[in-house]
Amino acid sequence: MNTLLTSLPVLQAPAGTTGSMMSTIVMFGLIFVIFYFLIIRPQNKKQKELQKMLAGIQKGDKVVTIGGVHGVVHAVKEGGTVVIKVDDTCKIEFSKSAVATILNRDSSKESSEKAPSEKSGADKGEEAAK
Repeated sequence: MNTLLTSLPVLQAPAGTTGSMMSTIVMFGLIFVIFYFLIIRPQNKKQKELQKMLAGIQKGDKVVTIGGVHGVVHAVKEGGTVVIKVDDTCKIEFSKSAVATILNRDSSKESSEKAPSEKSGADKGEEAAK
């Protein structure tokens, strides 16, 4: 019975196994490198940008949550939460991680930080168009 099993060509090792083993290892290495540059690295960059955005949330920022709630940041608490003012009388407290995007910063903060003489030509052109 053993001679029958060992005589089958499927169970016998081919003569050039070291060459095919090396090409298999190289192929797995190439696949890993491709996955790293196409999937893992961009995901890490996106995660860092998201963490930077969430750390920069300030009072007055217009935000959208992952649930689609639009509002203005009323307060940022230390426990990792943010209070969003949805309406004049409605304020909702969310976790910072529930904020999907910051639509735009408070325009009065940006305009007060930028002196009129420092405005670029593109800004002046937009003002003239209005």
